[in-house]
Amino acid sequence: MSFKEAVKTCFSKYVTFKGRARRSEYWWFTLFNWMLLMGAILLSLPIGGGEPSAATGILIGCVLAVVFLPSLAVAVRRLHDTGISGWWILIGVIPIVNYIGGLVLFFWAIKDSEACENAYGPSPKYKDDSPSALA
Repeated sequence: MSFKEAVKTCFSKYVTFKGRARRSEYWWFTLFNWMLLMGAILLSLPIGGGEPSAATGILIGCVLAVVFLPSLAVAVRRLHDTGISGWWILIGVIPIVNYIGGLVLFFWAIKDSEACENAYGPSPKYKDDSPSALA
């Protein structure tokens, strides 16, 4: 999946938590989010004379509000693609295990897709489950 396709897919599935998302979809959208956030920071700095201001917080808050739900949805679909329940996303917000949970979520995000159909739907990566397609 290309960068443009990933961004288009994530915004078209704005709050779709069902189904599966390939690694490329997840990571391209993550890159898009970082680029958008860095752009918002760079645009807001001249407004405050080179220093963070209230406008910086407002602009960054707007960017985060726009991408929060699609980011959460694609992360849940990414977990589904590896055969893991989307509820595991909550491990990243538990105060004591936040760092460990973040590492576990990162590991699951880089893990390859399950080749066969799982409880969350057919594999978007391996559309044909024949042995030749999986080789």
